Amino acid sequence: MASTSTTERGSWNSKLGFVLAAAGSAVGLGNIWAFPTKVATEGGAAYIIVYLICTFLIGFPVMVAELAIGRKSGKNPVGAFKALSSNKFFPLVGLWGIICGIMILSFYTVIAGWAFGYAFEEIFFFLNWETAANWLTDTEDGFRNAIIASVFMLGTIKIITAGISGGIEKATKFMMPLLIGIIVIMIAYVLTQPGASEGVREYLLPDFSRINAKLIFSAMGQAFFSLSLGMGALITYGSYLNKKENIPQAAAFVTLADVGIAILAGLLIIPSMYVAKEAGIDIFVGEELASSTNLVFQILPALFHSIGGATGLLLGVVFFLLLSIAALTSTISLLEVPVSFVIDEYKIQRKKAAWGVGLGVLVISIIVSFNTSLIGTFDSIFNNLGLPIGGLLTCVFVAFVWKTDSALTEMEFGFAGIRQTLFSKVWPIFIYVICPIAILYNIVSNFL
Repeated sequence: MASTSTTERGSWNSKLGFVLAAAGSAVGLGNIWAFPTKVATEGGAAYIIVYLICTFLIGFPVMVAELAIGRKSGKNPVGAFKALSSNKFFPLVGLWGIICGIMILSFYTVIAGWAFGYAFEEIFFFLNWETAANWLTDTEDGFRNAIIASVFMLGTIKIITAGISGGIEKATKFMMPLLIGIIVIMIAYVLTQPGASEGVREYLLPDFSRINAKLIFSAMGQAFFSLSLGMGALITYGSYLNKKENIPQAAAFVTLADVGIAILAGLLIIPSMYVAKEAGIDIFVGEELASSTNLVFQILPALFHSIGGATGLLLGVVFFLLLSIAALTSTISLLEVPVSFVIDEYKIQRKKAAWGVGLGVLVISIIVSFNTSLIGTFDSIFNNLGLPIGGLLTCVFVAFVWKTDSALTEMEFGFAGIRQTLFSKVWPIFIYVICPIAILYNIVSNFL
């Protein structure tokens, strides 16, 4: 019995559970604070169209590859590459993905803690507790950062300890509908406010003259990063996938969910910014529309404060709750990858693995809390550069080591007629040629 409890990996109870969990992994803070301003400043709906094309032509094929690797092997990223080939290099690729995920998680929990803290800042501001409110908005206060990041990490660990169906699936089945519901309700309110129509125009009116190589590769990079590719998350989630599930179909559902939420988030964020502009709040940094932390932790709180009263309080708390949920669905997958590695490779019980790995990552998070300049460094190395490298090498593995034919054989479980479809003819071309070239271009661009 002890051996069983140590090595049991678990599985998804349903396709919906998997789709929501995988979409939750993909949906993160970037969808809410980076994607909308890219759309508004780089061609509106023209950017959205290019982004959708890139998502399905670059992100979707790589996602299918990662899910196939995961389900065939039934292992974490390191174990998966070991199981499918005797090549000694590719387990290091899996390990690199795990390291990238750990380092991203270490600073992501700090930023997530900022969002979580701002929900309480809205309450303290409403109550005129200025000292407490100011403390919660001081993102350079290492002690404050460490406390809230610890709370966020402990919540993530607690979910992971409950397992796949009882923890991750159960949590995301609750959080993802809540996330979508909050976005829709806030959109309905914001669109009735003065200035919102200007934001809608900036967001949705296409400017096809803006489409050029730079915009295309910008959209492609956004698509790749937003789907959580290259870090082993989808290999890990795929390892819990039932053989009866149709992998291309499941990947399509996850991709649609991710882009759908990103587009909805833009319909909330950009009109909100122009509502703020109407209220006299500066929404530009130099000549550029504000994004990232400037947008989320300066402009939008100023908007909620200017609205004032119970309405401003409710909007502020709900918005930062929205951010916290989006962040938590991502931290869950980021932590699950190294936990799965420890369970598989070292035969450690899930609860011990989750607490051991989680607290280890928290140590790094606390270091980041007291030195927030590390966030930019870690983001550049492990997110902007590390994930594309992982995605590129995954394509190389599937194309030249494991072979796309073996991947298609795995996909026949759940999709018996796949060999007779156009997908089976086109997908290998993307894995062999198109995806690697596109990803390599992004790696070189980011490096330069």
